Amino acid sequence: MSDSPIRHPAFRRLVAGASVSSLGSGVAPVALAFAVLDLGGDATDLGIVVGLYALADVAAVVFGGVLGDRLPRTVMMVGSSALAAVSQGVAAASLIGGWSSLPLLAAVGVVNGALGALGNPSSSAITPQTVPAALLARAIAWRRIGQNLGVVVGAGLAGLLVAWAGSGWALALDAASFAWAAACFARIHVPALPATVRTGLLGEVAAGFREVMRHTWLWVLIGQAMLYHLFYGGAQGVLGPIVVGRELGRPAWGYALSAMMVGFVVGGLLCTRWRPARPLYVGTWFLGLTAAFPLAMAWSDQLPVVLAGAFVHGFGLEVFSVGWDLSIQENVAPEKLSRVYSFDMIGSFIARPVGLALTGPVAAGVGFHAWLAVVGLVLAASVLAAVTVPDVRRLQRRDSEHAYA
Repeated sequence: MSDSPIRHPAFRRLVAGASVSSLGSGVAPVALAFAVLDLGGDATDLGIVVGLYALADVAAVVFGGVLGDRLPRTVMMVGSSALAAVSQGVAAASLIGGWSSLPLLAAVGVVNGALGALGNPSSSAITPQTVPAALLARAIAWRRIGQNLGVVVGAGLAGLLVAWAGSGWALALDAASFAWAAACFARIHVPALPATVRTGLLGEVAAGFREVMRHTWLWVLIGQAMLYHLFYGGAQGVLGPIVVGRELGRPAWGYALSAMMVGFVVGGLLCTRWRPARPLYVGTWFLGLTAAFPLAMAWSDQLPVVLAGAFVHGFGLEVFSVGWDLSIQENVAPEKLSRVYSFDMIGSFIARPVGLALTGPVAAGVGFHAWLAVVGLVLAASVLAAVTVPDVRRLQRRDSEHAYA
């Protein structure tokens, strides 16, 4: 029997913990939204609670990258998951017990945002330590499939849990998912990384930044990701529910998001078998398919067209994401990997809140359909610009150990 990532115990435990944690993460936004409303809050209050979470996430992620390269990554993953289980458990208990408040939920959001930022760079960077180098591409694909399925199941359960048991019990499931993840991560045993040179927090952050800037393909595509989140974040989070809900009915928006998640899973399954020689270049072309969803919403009022656009968006984004993770993990020195991932996360998500805030006013001025078309064209143009970069075109996959250079 040929070797498989699943045959390696460390990888199985990583996938089990990450997938169950993703299930809880699929439940949490729905539970939190209804918890805020049940406490008398409105859309502004919910925006504040969610915004504080995002702000804490961005503020702490650099520290997560430095600590993930200083300490054993399992320590960061276990610690952040265990503490998140406690903090989310407090929020759940407060709702179930009837003593919750909006400030308490906001404070828990800040804590959980910071904890996620501290643990996520280590979680992303540890995959190469759990499997032989030749299995890394398939390991990345299978891990992403598990996490995407977790989100799908969690999102599907969320509404039922809130309706049947209440927001508090739904958040209790999220707390339990963090505890499960911590237990799985605690059983991961991987070889230690080379010791890093301690130059102080700012020095180590600067070293991570220099590593990003050393690879042209890396900083170019982080910049492209900023454009993606700046434009597409508002298209999905603000305009999509309005346009699709108004023209096709509110259930249609749920169907569209489900179709996108199916695209993620199908794209991941393809990547478990397909091994292009230039995964970053090929993946970047597939990233151009993300333009299909906003363009479908802009130009069609037919449900099959919107669903097809959503599916193609998820499919293309997943093929790119696997090639992106593989390229980072094969070409960045292991002792700098967490810091590089922290800059990737900052670059990817710092623009999203800005896009969410600006989309409504801008789209109101130019028209919702016109702005969705602009979003689709910007996504396509940014991909066409990225594939002209020589380093993006030439980067080859590497299957040997010590592949970073």
